[in-house]
Amino acid sequence: MRREVGLQPRQTRSLDQCWGEISDCEGGFAVVEINPGNIDDLLRRMSRLERDFPLTKVAVVAPRSLAGYRWLMLEASAALFICSTRQLGPLASAAKRHIESLPEVQKTPEQRIWDSLPWQSG
Repeated sequence: MRREVGLQPRQTRSLDQCWGEISDCEGGFAVVEINPGNIDDLLRRMSRLERDFPLTKVAVVAPRSLAGYRWLMLEASAALFICSTRQLGPLASAAKRHIESLPEVQKTPEQRIWDSLPWQSG
């Protein structure tokens, strides 16, 4: 993600920490890993995502054993659901498209600098 999108990701260890980061950085792109212990909590939070953080997108990554949750997570507003490291390119592309689509006033200084670099065009 760092190489593909050009931003330094912030890593959290829990959904509480992740949602804290989301509330501090409205308009971000979060990548959340699901496991059997956090599925219900994540679904509850994502059901309110568009209302609470309308400019934020969440992608969900999961082990193959949880691939059956794909449609449930997408219905709950996940921007993307992946179960394979082969899909990291589409994940980075989705994050980049989201960040580029944000209104200029929502972008961080780092994002505005990155966007202004000459090799960004093309």
